[in-house]
Amino acid sequence: MKKQHLPEKICIVCERPFTWRKKWASNWEEVRYCSERCRRNK
Repeated sequence: MKKQHLPEKICIVCERPFTWRKKWASNWEEVRYCSERCRRNK
């Protein structure tokens, strides 16, 4: 899959779009934050 075709979501904290990462492959449906920093500042 090419980078321009990766799925995207909007972070619920900073409201910026972020793309799929390989480390999230097993739980992409549950990912809500773009980074650890946003997760801590919820």
